[in-house]
Amino acid sequence: MADDVDAWMAKYENPQKPLVEAVRQVVLKADKRMTETIKWQAPTFVYKGNLASFYPKSKAHVSLMFHTGAQIPGDFPSLQGTGDVSRVMKFLDAADLKLKAAELGRLVRAWCDLRDRG
Repeated sequence: MADDVDAWMAKYENPQKPLVEAVRQVVLKADKRMTETIKWQAPTFVYKGNLASFYPKSKAHVSLMFHTGAQIPGDFPSLQGTGDVSRVMKFLDAADLKLKAAELGRLVRAWCDLRDRG
């Protein structure tokens, strides 16, 4: 985990903070190639480019925006959006994260594999 993200999390005040931290752990544990930093004033996951950033102002759920989610190969039914570029995955609560954790892990590994290929 990155010190800058730890510092950001320490100051982050939002009712969804525990869920943001739980999602963060799932992403970081999914693939050892994944790292994190602060970009756009939010925790951002990176490996040979930006994978996803949290939308930190959301209070009703945790929203993770995949910058080029439409281009990640594989079937990820929890990704929302229809545009040519980005996708969003939302987590309503800990139970919802538990249901989506395996899919999120597959998505992270697919991103890392894609970045290694090209």
